[in-house]
Amino acid sequence: MSDYMLTSPAVASRSALSLYAIGETLADALIITRREVRDSLRDWRILAPILILTLIFPWIMNFTTRVAIDFVTEYSATIIPIRLIPFGLMIVGFFPITFSLVIALETFVGERERNSLEPLLGSPLSDASLYLGKLIAATALPLGAAYIGILAYLTWLYVSIGYTSDPLVLTQILLLTTMEAFVMVTGAVVVSTHTTSVRAANLLASFIIIPMAFLLQAESVLLFWGNYNVLWYIIAALVIIDLILVRMGIQTFNREEILSREVDDINPKKLLGRLTAQFRVSNKFSPRWLIAENVPQILKANPLPVVVTLIALGVTFVVGWLYAAQFPLPPELMQPLQVQKDFATTAAGANMTFMPQLNTPAIFIHNARTLLISAVLAVASFGVLSLIMLMVPVGLVGFLTAALAHTGTNPALFLAAFILPHGLFELPAAVLATAFGLRAGATIISGPRRGENSGLIGALGDWIKIFVVIVLPLLLIGAVVEVYVTPQIVSYFFAR
Repeated sequence: MSDYMLTSPAVASRSALSLYAIGETLADALIITRREVRDSLRDWRILAPILILTLIFPWIMNFTTRVAIDFVTEYSATIIPIRLIPFGLMIVGFFPITFSLVIALETFVGERERNSLEPLLGSPLSDASLYLGKLIAATALPLGAAYIGILAYLTWLYVSIGYTSDPLVLTQILLLTTMEAFVMVTGAVVVSTHTTSVRAANLLASFIIIPMAFLLQAESVLLFWGNYNVLWYIIAALVIIDLILVRMGIQTFNREEILSREVDDINPKKLLGRLTAQFRVSNKFSPRWLIAENVPQILKANPLPVVVTLIALGVTFVVGWLYAAQFPLPPELMQPLQVQKDFATTAAGANMTFMPQLNTPAIFIHNARTLLISAVLAVASFGVLSLIMLMVPVGLVGFLTAALAHTGTNPALFLAAFILPHGLFELPAAVLATAFGLRAGATIISGPRRGENSGLIGALGDWIKIFVVIVLPLLLIGAVVEVYVTPQIVSYFFAR
C-alpha cells in the first residue's frame, strides 16, 4: 500500500506533463493553421475553384440525378434511384477535397520556392507543431467545402424531389469524405517535405491520387450494390492509414534536412555503398562473422516482428478453420473416401494430367521468388502486403483442414502427413523472411531508431542477411523433403 502511495503521484505527474505537452503542441499547431488558412482565403486561385465546386457542382449533380431518376422510372427500375443518390453524395463530397492535395503539396515546397519557409522553420515551434499545423490547415478549407457541397446537394434534392437521406448512409459518406481527405493530405505533406520543387511534388502526387481513384471506384460499386456494411471496414482501414501516415510524417520531418536540401538527388552509388558496408567488419567481408555473430545478433535484437508474424498466422489459421463451418464445400468434392484416394494416388506419383510433377528446383525457385516479391511489396506497403501474402495460404490450410475434418478425415493426421514434413523447414523460412520484411516496411513509418543502422537501408541489409544465411538453405531443404519425403509419408498413411 505504501509503494502505491509513493508511486501513484509520480505516475499522475508524468501523465499530467504528457497531456500538457500534447496540449501545448496542438496549441502551437493551431497558430500555424490560422496563418495557413488566412493565406489560403486571400488567394483567389485557391478560393474560386473551391467555391465553384462547392456551389455549382452539387446543382449539376442534382440535375443529373433527376434526369437519371426520370429515365429509369420509365422502365420501373425503382432500385436504381435509391442507389444513385448515395453515389452522388460521395462524388459531391470528393471533388472539393481534391484541392486539399494541391494545398498540401504547397505546404513546405511551395513556401521554399517563395522564400518564406526559412523564417517559419527558424521559429521556436517544435517539428510536431509545424507538421500538424500544416496538416490541419491543408485539410480544413477543402473539407469544409465538401461538407457545404453535400449539404447543398441534399437541400436541392429535398426541394426538387422531396428526398431525405438515410442518417446511417449519410454518416458513412461524411466519414469516408473526412478520412479520404486526411489520407490525401498526410501523404501529400510527406511528399512536400521530401521534395525541393512544386513540379517534383506534383509528379509524386500521382502515387496518392491513383490509389484514391481506385478506392472511389470500389466504393461506387458497393454503393450501387447496397452493401453498406463493408463501408465501415473501409472507414476503419482509412483511419489506420491516417494514423500511420501522421506518425510517418512526424517521425521523418526534419527541418534541418529541409533547409539543407538543394536538389532532389538519388545517388544509387551512395545507397549501395551504405548497404554493402553492413556486410563488412573491419572493412573486410567475413562469412564467418556474418554467420556466427552478426545474424544471431540480428535475430536476438528483433523478436517483435517475428512474434507479430506468428500471432497473425495463428489467428489466420483459426479464422480459416471457422470459415469452413460457415461456407462448407460441395458434398461431392468432400467425400472422405474419394478425397483419400485422390491424395494417395497423387502421393504415389501416378501420372495425373491435372497434377504438376514435383520438382525440387521448381519448388525452391517458386518459394524463393515468392518471398522476394513479398519483400518488395513490404517496402511499398509498410509491411502489410508481405504479411498478407503469407496469411492467405495459412488461412487456406486452416479452411481445408477443417473441411476435411467435417468429412471424417483426421485433421491432425492430414497436417502431419501433408504439411509437417516440409513445413518444418519452409514455414520458419517464410516466417523469418516475412517478419524482417514487415520490419523494413515499418521502418519507413517510424524512421531510424537510435543504435539502428540507417533506418530502411539497415533493415534491408538485415533482411538480405537473414534471407541468404537462413531462409534460402531452409527453402532448399524443404523443397527436397517435399519431393522425396512428403509423398512417401502421405502414401503410407492414406494409401492403405
